[in-house]
Amino acid sequence: MKIFNNILSKSLLFILCAGVMGCDDFLDKSPSKTSSLVPTTVEQLDALLGAYSSFYQVSNRNSVYATDDYGLYADLYDARPASYNLVAVQYALWDMNRIAFDGRIAFWPNEYKKIFTANMVLQNLSKVSGSDEEKAILEAESHLIRAYSYLDLADKYCLPYSESTKDELGLPLKQSVSFEELSSRNTLSETYASIESDLQEALKTPVHLLKDGRVRSWRANIGAANALAARYYLGRNNYAEALKYANAALSEYSTLVDYNTEMKYSDRPNSYTINPNDPEKKAVVSLKFPYTHDNQTDMTDMLGWKEFYYFRLLNHESWWYVPSKELLDLYGRSESDLRYKYHIVEDYSYDRGMLQPSYSYPGYVFFFKDRIPAGPTVAEMILTKAECLARDGNIPEAINTVNILRAKRMDNSLPADKINLSATTREEAVKKILEERRREIPFSIRWFDIRRFNANADTFDDVVITREFYPYAESAVLPQESVKTYTLGKDSRRYAVPVPNTEIISSGGKIEQNKY
Repeated sequence: MKIFNNILSKSLLFILCAGVMGCDDFLDKSPSKTSSLVPTTVEQLDALLGAYSSFYQVSNRNSVYATDDYGLYADLYDARPASYNLVAVQYALWDMNRIAFDGRIAFWPNEYKKIFTANMVLQNLSKVSGSDEEKAILEAESHLIRAYSYLDLADKYCLPYSESTKDELGLPLKQSVSFEELSSRNTLSETYASIESDLQEALKTPVHLLKDGRVRSWRANIGAANALAARYYLGRNNYAEALKYANAALSEYSTLVDYNTEMKYSDRPNSYTINPNDPEKKAVVSLKFPYTHDNQTDMTDMLGWKEFYYFRLLNHESWWYVPSKELLDLYGRSESDLRYKYHIVEDYSYDRGMLQPSYSYPGYVFFFKDRIPAGPTVAEMILTKAECLARDGNIPEAINTVNILRAKRMDNSLPADKINLSATTREEAVKKILEERRREIPFSIRWFDIRRFNANADTFDDVVITREFYPYAESAVLPQESVKTYTLGKDSRRYAVPVPNTEIISSGGKIEQNKY
């Protein structure tokens, strides 16, 4: 892994040069560089973990493109071929052969950089000055960082965990900063055991999410550790443990954003002239963005979003989360669901240049055009709790729980029976809660959800994804050919994304590619 290690060496130089200012206030600037490369104080290690800009961004194309939340349509391609670059098409159609050679994959190396930083802090804690209490806090935080990154990587590059897959390929488990450490892939069971071990260490943190009345979600805290544990056990279809940790997270912190009173539209003009060369069809259209769209580089609204337990954002470099028609239908395509009102931007295609001739299609927008929540939130924990209760047959409590969220997301002028869900059977309750989960958390953890649905004991929640799109070749889509059907079946081995070929090469062949 020489290439990978060189990248990490440069990353370490940059991070260690960050100084000791830290990020106690979320508006603080990043620390400035010094010439020191050897940490000697606990404050220096704290500054490494406090530099949220090194950790918060998750650049994963599979989460953006590969699920049924993303709309890949021939008619949208016909209207503007640039709407879909070839890499987007390859991910959206689960191309096992070409994705590995995507030369701009950032997800794998970026997550391993985070793991490297966590390992470096763990390795140096015993060598630096500082109190045992301070060191224990950073130790727990390092384990949380490592658990989050390994869980996210396993969710993409490994098959879903089950008794039948436990001996399949897992991840290369880097537990130190040694460049000589073996880089071959551990088994899936070893990978998940490592994640679980890290979570148990992270749960020892004494730090609360709220400090001086402010949510500090960019640092490890009790709520974040419990919320990530709930996500982990939900992914393992262990509903009892997932419920336990979701309850623990909600006991620590349970504040929701009320979309009736706390969401608003941007007051910045976003007007577009469509069909400018056609006097009969020319018009000026104003798009309604949420206020959270306004700041691309100012992190105030993002870090200040009060539902986060742990600040992580999915990043989309092409700036258009194309919602599938199926996802739009789940909202009822109605502003009665305030998530549709504020996050589905009608005519967003105009912002993407589809002006002459005009072609209208919406976009999903949360923070600016490229970022949406990926880290655990209060809403996710409420939905996790509701699902676990429903799967256990506790239908009344499950429905009451999910309706806590609905009260903050639906137009409160609606009749109660339009705001609140109801169910009489276990299957009905689970299905309605899963639909609510999809409306609440599109894109970022939908892949995670589909994998666990297809691996659990229930069959009514299984997901098979189909798409109708043009054939394509090595370098181009082929719109002159007939549209064909692409399918990702329940038991497909493509649920393990191909490992970047650059990592296989740089490991000297020690890292094996997934078998398809």
